[in-house]
Amino acid sequence: MVTLQTFLGTWAGDDAARKAVAGTVTAIAQAGLGIADLVARGPLEESLAKVRGVDPNAGGDTQKELDVVAEERICAALMPTAAAFLASEESEELIPLNPEGRLVVAVDPLDGSSNIDTNVSVGTIYSIMPYDPAEQADPKAAVMRPGRHQVAAGFLAYGPATILVATFGDGTQVFVHDRLSGDFVLARTEVEIPAETKEYGVNQSNVRHWDAPMQRYLDDCLAGKEGPRGKDFNMRWVGSMVADAFRIFTRGGVYVYPADKRKGYENGRLRLIYEAFPLAFLVEQAKGGATDGKTRILDIQPHHIHQRIPLVFGSRAEVEKIASYY
Repeated sequence: MVTLQTFLGTWAGDDAARKAVAGTVTAIAQAGLGIADLVARGPLEESLAKVRGVDPNAGGDTQKELDVVAEERICAALMPTAAAFLASEESEELIPLNPEGRLVVAVDPLDGSSNIDTNVSVGTIYSIMPYDPAEQADPKAAVMRPGRHQVAAGFLAYGPATILVATFGDGTQVFVHDRLSGDFVLARTEVEIPAETKEYGVNQSNVRHWDAPMQRYLDDCLAGKEGPRGKDFNMRWVGSMVADAFRIFTRGGVYVYPADKRKGYENGRLRLIYEAFPLAFLVEQAKGGATDGKTRILDIQPHHIHQRIPLVFGSRAEVEKIASYY
């Protein structure tokens, strides 16, 4: 068996920059195991599903107690690593970590927190970018760059198995936590998302709020074999992006979260830097596609740490088909 530690050691070799990335990913994975243990206690830790205060988090969403606990654990794990700063959904500003660090990490500490109390998979999403204080006096400049500058990205999914999906810019790998040994073990290497699919994931209850191109796309899917697409589609929607994403990495499909006419959804709902960027990097490394409906996600220039974006990712042919509707 190839463990995460062995894989990262081989990947990094004697390269100091790669060793820094490897240590940072290891720390995130270890923090994730502690978060997974809390999630696994379910109703026994029901206080962690309660709304914290009356104000939303920095990303504008309701904040649960476990959101904050997850962020605290990730911060603590990253302190001794090469991460200089952390950008988090739960905090308005960058969190300083290691003043000698040469990386910045962006994270959604607990994706899918609305599902905490329903025994549905939730997870942690992360993105890693290089940071050079000589070139970037303001560390925000290291974060506010197009996603193609990422050196690593991934997510942990806390479900029946605790899974790490990761990329270091050379394919996408899947590691599974082995509860007997305590290690993350390489389960799939060079993951490839099928280019074609008959499966889409979307919250269909919001279709009336979408713009016309996306409504036409869904109408054509629902028309099935008799419609212009010439095939029947299945719909799958969990509501935790990490769970929906892992399904796509496993068997293909497309994930659709468009902008719509509701207040607060005009520019999409998912965050660009710590949700869309890492997912897009993972998906492209698995030969899939990721856009905001029209534009490649990894080419978008951020203008705010908590910027929202529409997101379409998955099987490349289907992502391109959606773009054609625009």
